[in-house]
Amino acid sequence: MRVARYECEGAVRYGVIDAADGTVREITGEPFDGIRETGIVLRLEDVFLLAPVSPGKIVAVGLNYKDHAKEVGMLIPEEPLLFLKASSAVVGPGAEIVYPRQSKHVDYEAELAVVIGRRAKDVAAADAADYIFGYTCINDVTARDLQIKDVQFARSKGFDTFAPIGPWIVTGIDPSALPVRCLVNGEQRQAGNTRDMGSDVFRLVEYVSSNMTLYPGDVIATGTPSGVGRLHPGDVVTVEVGGIGSLTNRVVERDREPVR
Repeated sequence: MRVARYECEGAVRYGVIDAADGTVREITGEPFDGIRETGIVLRLEDVFLLAPVSPGKIVAVGLNYKDHAKEVGMLIPEEPLLFLKASSAVVGPGAEIVYPRQSKHVDYEAELAVVIGRRAKDVAAADAADYIFGYTCINDVTARDLQIKDVQFARSKGFDTFAPIGPWIVTGIDPSALPVRCLVNGEQRQAGNTRDMGSDVFRLVEYVSSNMTLYPGDVIATGTPSGVGRLHPGDVVTVEVGGIGSLTNRVVERDREPVR
């Protein structure tokens, strides 16, 4: 099932996408409370897709792919390395990534995102699937020069527009061997697979929930494969995850107001 969040005639709604006929079936409330269709069916082309979730928090994982750790000359940590991205950084498919004036080096990071479906605290890895609503794409955009300068990740990872998410949430898929790619201006820059994670999705849910409570709509960004590189104003960046789809955003000048 593909679940989207969209705007239509000034109202924000969730709906279930029917790829076969290009429609979206409206549901009541949020999908984490159960899928209950209203009977309203819209054409996908008539709605404006938003980020498919509005998370209370984004818990991101650093150095979780062996090849990425190797390319930056570091080892995968014994325990997952966690940091938070600001919820205000979230934008949706087609939105613009604003290059901040404070940075001279902004990178893309293609990742699988886990969307939590129910309150999770001290969840065992064996039970983690029961707490996951579904999966989507995320671009963990990073001001690399500020990350190095600050040591802490809050500023470098938290600028407005630095967390594109989308295009929708896919439920019921196996996250253990999904291809993850990034393309910039149509050229492939990253090509990895979730099977190469140091900590798999279910282990991450276990670890994160042992340290903080996760709530419906929270997102875990599971780390990026090798090939991380720079973005420049004018670039078009696409994150692709097998079984989910593609998330495309354009980078714009730092002093320009973004298009949502």
